[in-house]
Amino acid sequence: MKKNILIFGLIAGLIVGVYIVFLTWWGEKNLDSSGNEVLGYTSMVIAFSLIFVGVKNFRDKYNQGVVSFGKALTIGLGITLIASTIYVAVWLVDFYIFNPDFMDKYADHLAKLVKESGVSQAVANKKMAEINFMRESYKSPVMVVLWTYLEIVPVGIVISLLTAVLLKRKRRPEKIPAVA
Repeated sequence: MKKNILIFGLIAGLIVGVYIVFLTWWGEKNLDSSGNEVLGYTSMVIAFSLIFVGVKNFRDKYNQGVVSFGKALTIGLGITLIASTIYVAVWLVDFYIFNPDFMDKYADHLAKLVKESGVSQAVANKKMAEINFMRESYKSPVMVVLWTYLEIVPVGIVISLLTAVLLKRKRRPEKIPAVA
């Protein structure tokens, strides 16, 4: 079980790590692109599809075709933890070494969108307060880590739960006899 968690967690982490490097390179040039979030969450779903593969691999190859909901969920959450930690580590390196002004640029971009949106002044003030809170919280490394985990971990939890429901099996499957 631990081997599956490690292998599939590392592969999923590699996928989301490559995504961060790509999006940082591409996103710097295309901050106005509304597809950045869609691209980001799509890469997370693709990476976390390895949760399904990892649990199925464990169930069918190492556990005689049987896995409980709890064990499947444990495997999924383990893969999520490893992949998410790689995602956070890559982001920290990228943010602090290559893009230390990212949050200021991003907050300025969001502020521009709020001003152009035509919302009421009360709504605009509320949105600006949220943007400024995020900008200020990004000055703390602990908050950067928490915000980054908060981006990815919920996706892994949802996919882990779905996988556990879909792949749980309490008894070994019956072998179908060969037809003569």
